[in-house]
Amino acid sequence: MKICLLAEGCYPYVAGGVSSWIQMLVTGMPEHEFEIFAIGAEEKQRGQYKYTLPGNITAVHEYFLDSFYEEGDRSGRVELTPAARRAFIDLLVGNPVAWDAIFDQFGKDSPFRANDFLCSPAFMEIVMEVGNMPRYQHTPFIEVFWTIRSMLLPMLNLLRCDIPEADIYHSVSTGYAGLVASVFRYRTGKPFILTEHGIYSREREEEILKAAWVNTLFKQTWIDFFAAMCRGGYTHADRVISLFHGARYTQIQLGAPEEKCSVIPNGINMARFSVVSPIPEEPHPLAVGAIIRVVPIKDIKTMIQAFALLRLKRPDARLYIIGPTDESPEYYRECLDLVKNLECEGIEFVGRVNVVEWLPKIDIVILTSISEGQPFVLLEAMAARRPVLSTNVGSCREIIEGYDDPYGPAGVVVPVMNPPRIAEGILEVCKDTATMRAFAENGYARVSALYQDQDFLDRYRTLYQDVRR
Repeated sequence: MKICLLAEGCYPYVAGGVSSWIQMLVTGMPEHEFEIFAIGAEEKQRGQYKYTLPGNITAVHEYFLDSFYEEGDRSGRVELTPAARRAFIDLLVGNPVAWDAIFDQFGKDSPFRANDFLCSPAFMEIVMEVGNMPRYQHTPFIEVFWTIRSMLLPMLNLLRCDIPEADIYHSVSTGYAGLVASVFRYRTGKPFILTEHGIYSREREEEILKAAWVNTLFKQTWIDFFAAMCRGGYTHADRVISLFHGARYTQIQLGAPEEKCSVIPNGINMARFSVVSPIPEEPHPLAVGAIIRVVPIKDIKTMIQAFALLRLKRPDARLYIIGPTDESPEYYRECLDLVKNLECEGIEFVGRVNVVEWLPKIDIVILTSISEGQPFVLLEAMAARRPVLSTNVGSCREIIEGYDDPYGPAGVVVPVMNPPRIAEGILEVCKDTATMRAFAENGYARVSALYQDQDFLDRYRTLYQDVRR
């Protein structure tokens, strides 16, 4: 069977998270052939892979959002069907969108390019109609024009891409990747599976609300745009998969048909962590570990502030931040500056290492992210019999406290961006060896029963077979 995996902003350019999931899926199914449809942000990423591609990946199709900024032809006549015109207006004002009408006019066989449309009178008429609506009455027209153009430019260009031949199209997010998979489903009739690791539209909403580059007057427009793309993916997908029950409920709230939705959690190789020794019984300095990329979404700054508070109660404590520091160099420098300004000793940025070799040195694994799907790091820590602490994002509460299962808590869940509560939580879990070991055994029991890699792979094998029938 040939499966085309569509990935946005991750594999094979970024390590960890969704990329690790893709690598595990592909290597775990050598009987299937995979092609990767990769959507990246910048052309400079082309060919810069963070993974050695398994032999059953036979092709990588690379598309970059910054490659679409070319001039359109202003001389040609671009005609839109009434249905397509209506769909564009609905897209721009937050109404339900008839995506098929847009798919019918924008594709590889379209008589005009996307950029030609964006230079045409037909596009200008849409902008003028939208610009006269109440939400834009006090907004300069030129800003409305460029905002709408920048929204549609990458989306419409992606709709024109070549369609890889495959038996199944499997997107690992909604957004651009999910919309492209929707086009493939629409044009070929082949099955489309959508696996959402986090809730894409919610993640984009959080980013837009905080973003300085988005004019306040257009924040809701961008939020509506991404929400509409996500609903398009939900509508066209044959199956909609989430990693945990809370995400499934959210998908249904956001428009995914309930009968399509199911849960397949991540799985890990338990045997890999069998060599990790238990937490030592004898007294020793407290070792806190964060196996994490040093990037803003992981909120390392809150972690550092929390550790500074922890040191007031446990001056013997050390914090090991384990993971790459080169993905956001500016943020890494800001973290180093914060450590210096707080005059906080005991923090070490370890960089990339073999996690299995480092886990024996750690008493508790912490995660302070402001957004997550179902993080492998928590499952791996639990497999290594280490208690965990995490912010209440994504599936973290479900992993740590369970969802209708008989296993006790594997650690503590804390609010996002709350250094005092994080410090208190670490002290709560690590007050003595017996407490740490009790949390650790609960976590080990849960991950053994519910998060094994073979169960994960078997469920996707069955899913692939089911959608082809």
